[in-house]
Amino acid sequence: MSVVTPERRSVLQRRIRWIVAATIAYNVVEAIIALAAGTVASSAALIGFGLDSIVEVLSAAAVAWQFAGRDPQRRERVALRVIAFSFFGLAAFVTFDAVRSLLGVSPAEHSAVGIVLAAVSVVIMPAFSLFERRTGQELGSASAVADSKQTLICSYLSAAVLLGLVLNSTLGWAWADSVAALVIAAFAVREGIEAWRGDACKKPLSSLTTENADTCACC
Repeated sequence: MSVVTPERRSVLQRRIRWIVAATIAYNVVEAIIALAAGTVASSAALIGFGLDSIVEVLSAAAVAWQFAGRDPQRRERVALRVIAFSFFGLAAFVTFDAVRSLLGVSPAEHSAVGIVLAAVSVVIMPAFSLFERRTGQELGSASAVADSKQTLICSYLSAAVLLGLVLNSTLGWAWADSVAALVIAAFAVREGIEAWRGDACKKPLSSLTTENADTCACC
């Protein structure tokens, strides 16, 4: 990676703070709408979508806390741990709700609000993720890159929820809602493991931010 000057580093750190602030604001609104609509429609995927938004707020807040200090690198370990736990928490909540739905405890119903919300997020969240990831890569921040993956997970979840809700509404496939949620839970576990390993790597944290970085040798 190229050397980042102190002036450029300052610019990148401010940029990350703005990105996470925008992410937090959007996800707070998204969580409120998704949880409300999901409760009305008994949709495991939509409730999981709302829970993911809460997890995304927690993850972004961890990065915001890290870059609020004078020496963000010293806070990177804690931020990565918070991000990893947020992924695991998301997977647990989504899996629980999906299994309940598959067992017929609360079959999903049609949700027009959920469809619109998921469609909007499919467009917005990838842009947030890409901007933060590129900034984190240039800055050499593993936590910022990990948080950008959390945002990308939200994009996948948006697409899966959208597909599940549309199939349920048009074809009456209530199970599609739960299957979509379980697929995202699996993605969340994988990304949580990667964030956790990012903290334990013997390689410098900046190596995690390169596109072709090798798998790290963990302690």
